Amino acid sequence: MTTASYRVEHDSMGALDVPTAALWGAQTQRAIQNFPPSGLKMPRAFIRALGLIKHAAAGANAELGDLDAALADAIQRAALAVADGRYDDQFPVDVFQTGSGTSSNMNANEVIATLASRDSGLAVHPNDHVNMGQSSNDVVPTAIHVAGALLLTEQLLPALEHLSAVLERRARELDGLVKTGRTHLMDAMPITLGQELGGWRAQIDACRARLGEVMPRLLQLAQGGTAVGTGINARPEFGACFARHLAARAHLEFRPSGNYFSALSSQDTAVELSGQLKVLSVSLMKISNDLRWMNSGPLAGLGEIALPALQPGSSIMPGKVNPVIPEAVAMMAAQVIGNDATITIAGQSGNFQLNVMLPVIALNLLQSLELLGLGCRNLADHALAGFAVNRERLGEALSLNPILVTALNPVIGYERGAAIAKKAYAEKRPVLDVALEMTDLGIEELKRLLEPLALTAGGIKDVARAVRSEAGTGVRSDAGADARAGERGAAPDAAGNGAGSSG
Repeated sequence: MTTASYRVEHDSMGALDVPTAALWGAQTQRAIQNFPPSGLKMPRAFIRALGLIKHAAAGANAELGDLDAALADAIQRAALAVADGRYDDQFPVDVFQTGSGTSSNMNANEVIATLASRDSGLAVHPNDHVNMGQSSNDVVPTAIHVAGALLLTEQLLPALEHLSAVLERRARELDGLVKTGRTHLMDAMPITLGQELGGWRAQIDACRARLGEVMPRLLQLAQGGTAVGTGINARPEFGACFARHLAARAHLEFRPSGNYFSALSSQDTAVELSGQLKVLSVSLMKISNDLRWMNSGPLAGLGEIALPALQPGSSIMPGKVNPVIPEAVAMMAAQVIGNDATITIAGQSGNFQLNVMLPVIALNLLQSLELLGLGCRNLADHALAGFAVNRERLGEALSLNPILVTALNPVIGYERGAAIAKKAYAEKRPVLDVALEMTDLGIEELKRLLEPLALTAGGIKDVARAVRSEAGTGVRSDAGADARAGERGAAPDAAGNGAGSSG
């Protein structure tokens, strides 16, 4: 250590050497020494929130007559510089610090005080001026809510809206294309690609609604509760005045918590928001895995769609292309689900009047919001918007799907249908051909009953009702089968356009 590279700073515990170029003071330096670096720093969104909080607090204190206008102006200008990200390198405190986040709050106080003092020539004190009317115990919970609300409204909700719009557009484009539905990964009755994508969109829209329902509680702030919830050393009107100043700057309707004791001692809203992010992650993983299955192959898998080819898929197998975007989104979803477990445990760590795992809640909650915002846009723009449909493959699978016989149940009964399906599957023949042999139904009747696009509408078709009432059981005799053996028609195709080649 050389004298030239360090300066001496003081706090209530005494003198301490601080790097000359650092904007922070003694309390931040002690935190650097006390908490070995894990490589995890407080997120950018959290530092932004701290800057906005200090800006609003200075404005409220000046309005209430407790802070000189010149001091308040200097603090506000410095706080906005911090909020804008100009001094992120001056926030070195590790996430794994004191559970209240006091070190990060003092880091902000000291950096802002130094900047304000240099800019104004005034003696701005980190505790007496920048932290006036505040405590780490209400600042840090407030920062979690502010950062979460801003990320939710500025990044995640717009990304979800974009993803929903892309799904809606592709669903409209593909609504006339019929494919084999699958349950248990096994062939089932047909659906349209539009119906499949519409199901995904419904999941995303439900997640948007759930996240919107969290907002009223996320906008309620702990600021004004100070140390234990009583508001000691803050004016009774400080919380409301602070929220008004913050709302004007952040353009969100922030307001004081209805109960400061709850706001300081619990992180229930953060846990709630994380839970909704977990639901979204589950939905995104489901959609991503469906895309991976549909894209699988191209020869030995389903091969129903071809996702955009974005990069080589193997360092050893030339020509291999992988579904990299759904894989990346699935990993993001897995990370968020893991983050939710951490937030759940941390949320339980409210001891009497204070939660003592606030920094790790901030880290994981804000990371989850950012990851999902990125993942939703990536999935929309680089997978869903541009995948191509293998119509021929859809048609091949659909024409040989024995489960189409389900549509004949109202006419011939389940048992006869099962026998037709088994025979069609064993002989790898279209169900229409087998049904023509094993029932009294004619070729035109069967084409109408088994027409794939019509089947995607569900219900009992009018033609089935008519045939059931006229033909009774619909079971063909052997003589009838021999007489009509030449009537075999073509199997329905995947586009729902009636019959094609029986193959």
